[in-house]
Amino acid sequence: MLIVTIVACAAGFGMPAAAQTLSYAEATTRLADTCGGDIQKLCKGLNLGNGRILECLQQNAAKVSAGCKGSFAQVFQSISKREEAQSSYEQTCKRDMNARCAGVKGDGFVLACLVKKEKRVSPECYQVITDAGWR
Repeated sequence: MLIVTIVACAAGFGMPAAAQTLSYAEATTRLADTCGGDIQKLCKGLNLGNGRILECLQQNAAKVSAGCKGSFAQVFQSISKREEAQSSYEQTCKRDMNARCAGVKGDGFVLACLVKKEKRVSPECYQVITDAGWR
């Protein structure tokens, strides 16, 4: 629960893109593994929600373990990249949608069409679908 709160409150922070995106479940697991001890030690008794865990870790940055700091940065870079890809998907894949999936109705069906025809879609469209976590 603590880690989910961290992911939810910090997911919107702008970070540079990472090489690969993580699902929210993977991000939660990674943060639980690397930051759980720091959260229990430094933020014990803290009321959850509204970014309080993130604030606590930032306020105690000098005491946060190196593993947690590194994991935190990687997780939020990945989440930012995933969210950016999800936001830009329609624009990036517009040509491929029109050329490869014309007449297909419904967002989910169009996405399934593009995934099915992945060898014939542009490299940019293929990459944004992958980065969005939909492949």
